[in-house]
Amino acid sequence: MFGLIGHLTSLEHAQSVARELGYPEYADQGLDFWCSAPPQIVDNITVTSVTGQKIEGRYVESCFLPEMLATRKIKAATRKILNAMAHAQKHGIDITALGGFSSIIFENFKLEQFRQVRNIQLEFERFTTGNTHTAYIICQQVEQASKQLGIELSKATVAVCGATGDIGSAVCRWLDAKTNVKDLLLIARNQERLQELQAQLGRGKILGLESALPLADIIVWVASMPKGVEIDPKLLKHPCLLIDGGYPKNLATKVQHSGVHVLNGGIVEHSLDIDWKIMQIVNMDVPARQLFACFAESMLLEFEKLYTNFSWGRNQITVDKMELIGKVSVKHGFRPLLV
Repeated sequence: MFGLIGHLTSLEHAQSVARELGYPEYADQGLDFWCSAPPQIVDNITVTSVTGQKIEGRYVESCFLPEMLATRKIKAATRKILNAMAHAQKHGIDITALGGFSSIIFENFKLEQFRQVRNIQLEFERFTTGNTHTAYIICQQVEQASKQLGIELSKATVAVCGATGDIGSAVCRWLDAKTNVKDLLLIARNQERLQELQAQLGRGKILGLESALPLADIIVWVASMPKGVEIDPKLLKHPCLLIDGGYPKNLATKVQHSGVHVLNGGIVEHSLDIDWKIMQIVNMDVPARQLFACFAESMLLEFEKLYTNFSWGRNQITVDKMELIGKVSVKHGFRPLLV
């Protein structure tokens, strides 16, 4: 059985979803209530591969909200993720994907040091961040959507914003090794990590955001949007492919111009309907078929009976692992979102 650990995008969103899911006692509560709310399994899922194989899964709502980080309720945020992991393990789930902020919180606050959650000893091999599949899908979106827009990679400049993160660095490695992209622009806050990445790649120009974006034919955004930062679409190239790999995805509303094509990054479409209700709650355009690639990774591992933390730790994603998860993704009927 596979599992998905997720969370909602805001307190307002959480209150609305609580009503829809039949939890009226949660619907009118404020942030303090959500800080103490326990994780819940709120959806039972059936996925059918194009091979005919069927698997079962569970969606675990962690009750984490981004406001917990914004208001410095760090202990509440970290407790949410650990409790959700323990809940998944207690219910016998073999492989669970940490979606959204879950993997970021786990990594940034070094939660691997907290193996004991009440009477449960966490078995980390039961969990995966899903970042390998996400990075693979974003790279496929770069390659396939650029063709649709008439952008030739051999003549293109690609800017990766968030280049030193787990997904960003993997995207850079793939673009360097598997495509003939002309120029690669590396953007991130930490200059030391940028220089390390540049040395590993043996290429790439380190630039600030304002300098890099007007030069880019393709922008891969896999970083959080700093407060006060705005992207002026008039300063971008036209055409420009902008892949929004962040969560929540909001660049389509912030960057609106006929010459800028914004694509929801790291989203896959399945060939067959998935029996679930959770994707309706996160506002997918086609909720029966579309989902986050990180969630799909746990499904793929369940299909293949690979019960291992396939994606784990920072900057451990290799091109070989991306190719492997990519082959499995195609095998079971997943494809990158291109519209």
